[in-house]
This record gives sequence, C-alpha cells and structure tokens, in this order.
Amino acid sequence: MPVSRSPSHDTKPAPRKRSIWPWVLIGLAAVLAVLGAALPASVVAHFLPRSVQAEDFSGSIWHGSAGMLTVNAHPAGALEWRLHPAALLGLAVAADVHWVKTGFVVDALVNVDRQGFAAHGIKGGGPIEDLQDFGVAAGWSGNARIDFNEIKGDSQSLSALGEVQVSNLTSSQIAEGADLGDYDLTVGAGGVASDGTVTAQLKDLGGPLDLQAVVRFSAKQHLGLLTGTVKERGEAPPALHQQLQNLSQLRGLDPQGRVPIDLEFTTP
Repeated sequence: MPVSRSPSHDTKPAPRKRSIWPWVLIGLAAVLAVLGAALPASVVAHFLPRSVQAEDFSGSIWHGSAGMLTVNAHPAGALEWRLHPAALLGLAVAADVHWVKTGFVVDALVNVDRQGFAAHGIKGGGPIEDLQDFGVAAGWSGNARIDFNEIKGDSQSLSALGEVQVSNLTSSQIAEGADLGDYDLTVGAGGVASDGTVTAQLKDLGGPLDLQAVVRFSAKQHLGLLTGTVKERGEAPPALHQQLQNLSQLRGLDPQGRVPIDLEFTTP
C-alpha cells in the first residue's frame, strides 16, 4: 500500500510591510526646509541668551546673518550662519558659522542639543587689538591664529583642545613698543577644570625672549595668572635688556639663570 503524502503547502510568504517612517522624515524635512526659507533671520533673536543682543539681520533663519552683535554690552562684531537641516530631525541644531570682528575672522561648525553644545574645526585669526572690546590683550598688538579641534560643554563641564599662536607681539609699555617675538598658547586634554578654570601652556616660538610659562584663567572671577620663567636672547633690543635687568634685580635668578615671573591680569 503506497505511503500517503501530506498535502503540499505552496503558499508564498506575506509581503513585508514597508515602514512609513522614512517618508515621514522626508516630509518633515521638506516642511522644515520651507519654514526655514520663509522665516526671517531675525527669529534667531528670540533664542539668544540675555547677555547677547543682535541687530541688522538679513537672510532667512536657514541662511542668515546678524550685522551687529553685542555681548554683555560690548561690541561683538557680526555673524553669518548656515543651518544643517538633517540635525533638526534629531532635535538638535547644527550650523556652519562665520564670525567677523573688524579684521578678526573665525569659522567653525557648531552643534547644540539637549546635552549641551560643541564647536569643531574652530579656525581663524587676525589682529589681537580687534578683540580688546572683550578685554583680551588690552594694550597689546600682534596677529593671532586660532586652531582648536573642539570646544564643548554642558551644564556641568567644559572642555577644549587646541592652540593660539601670536606673532609680532608688542606692547607700548614694554621695551618702548619693540617686537617681542612669536608665542604659542596650547590648551591640552584636561586643560579645563570642573569649575571652568582654564590652564594653558605658553612658550615662545622665537624672538628676543626665551619664555616658558603656564597661564591659568578663571572666567567666573575674570582673573588670570601667568607664572613661569624668562631669559633674554642675544637679539633683545636695549630697552628690553634694561627692563629684564631691573626685573632680575627684583626677583633674582633661578639655578638656570632665568628670571621668575608672576603676572596677574583681569578681564571685564
């Protein structure tokens, strides 16, 4: 007697349901794009901190500019931005920013979300005297170059990694305004403490002074301290040579023949 076979099942698998979420996201992105193009750039003013004021807007919220900024009542130049639409889908804001303060220019990619903020690829520079409205290097002149990999923070912490190089540094109060050379200020890993105090290494890149120092700055106290040692090089101008001689008589010399220095400074 032949063995009976069970009936064959040739039914095809049910087709998978396609997710509608990609289409929802595309639609949402389209709506945001239309709104971004329609809304004026001045809408940004409603989201700025109280310490920041902006005027002279142009363009849209998507790609716009503010021709006049003030921070804590100090003139802060102008800003142009271009938003990245994809970040809005993740409830974040990302934008390429271009900041100009007279001859000082900085470009960066800025991200802001619920966790905090981050700025990447911060590059630029210009005359440091154009930053004196912020209390930076008051009474000094020279050209600075900024190159930071990132600056990021949240409600509890802040971190930074990068450097600032200054060339042809001069001061009317030092060596009768003679060129003091070139310098590098580096903020390394762990350079920002939990209380916001920034510690950076300062060294010369050639010139009349052999400088090795550490700079500590507290934004909360608006107070900074430069400590280290300095030694004259052979090309030092006579006025600088005399000032170093006077300083060495007051402070003495360390075993390496260097003059210890402690310089306190404040910012507004």
